[in-house]
Amino acid sequence: MDGLIRSSTRPEGGLEWVMIVNARRASKPQPKSSRRSATVRPGNTRSGSKPRGGKPKAGGPPAVAENPRLQKVLAMCGYGSRRQCEELITDGRVEIDRTVVTELGVRVDPETQQVRVDGVTLKMPRFKYFLLHKPVNVISTARDPWARTRVIDLVADADRLFTVGRLDKSSSGLILVTNDGDLAHQLTHPSFEVEKTYHVVVAGNPTRETLKQLRDGVYLAEGKASVERITVRKAHPNSAELEIVLSEGRNREIRRLLARFGHKVQRLKRLALGPIRLGELPVGAYRELTRQEIAALRRVASGAPTSSTKRKPSRKSARPSATGERKPTDRKSV
Repeated sequence: MDGLIRSSTRPEGGLEWVMIVNARRASKPQPKSSRRSATVRPGNTRSGSKPRGGKPKAGGPPAVAENPRLQKVLAMCGYGSRRQCEELITDGRVEIDRTVVTELGVRVDPETQQVRVDGVTLKMPRFKYFLLHKPVNVISTARDPWARTRVIDLVADADRLFTVGRLDKSSSGLILVTNDGDLAHQLTHPSFEVEKTYHVVVAGNPTRETLKQLRDGVYLAEGKASVERITVRKAHPNSAELEIVLSEGRNREIRRLLARFGHKVQRLKRLALGPIRLGELPVGAYRELTRQEIAALRRVASGAPTSSTKRKPSRKSARPSATGERKPTDRKSV
């Protein structure tokens, strides 16, 4: 780093040597910096304590979502790609509250600010949020080359709708359907650790040691995986009913974890996603989320704990180090 001297300790004369070097540096004319001072863009200021970059730090609480950038809002309203919307801005065709904006990076709140393009007021698309009870043998993917029944086929007027995360074909239960891409991304991003609750019926009866190992973690092909909580709700002679809570969503994770201990999953049903519960909704039916439920989802997406999803230190760990300490690993989303 400029202005700092790195040197080994000398037995004598060390202090005098450092002072002479500093004096020589001070006597030399310092070249002018070729870097220009940074220009502060409207709506794009940075705090000195805020880390650069948009990704949350591993292990820390996720950052609260900011208002979207102007070009993103324009793209959401059908004015073309992000690049095309940037050209609209730089060409001086966009106004915010009747003031022409030509600089990129400006953030806007479409609910409280008026945005106009070529004099026409912007109309934001209406976001839709549905809770659907997925039946078995219905797939969660948006496209299917074999024309099988998809989750979005069960929703009327499903144009531009997509599922939040996935449930495999053999599973049933709660799945969210929306056109709000930002909220869907936050709910499924591994750093937010949104809890999912499942009712699982398995062959055989897991022992206490098996339950403990599932909580502590089991190594799968892609790394160590574990459940947040697992409870035996009912034991039968040849099967058991379990309640399992995950905060990650690797492919067929519950089935693979239980298979490691010889327990085949006979039925798997998702009961809750964060604060949203399936309740008594019939299989194949769906309903719109209430304003209170949407607000609760946004709180979870912003990292704020709720009564049903309290954030706690991660129990996920890598292999123990030589000192016996465990290092947390990243979690994947459903």
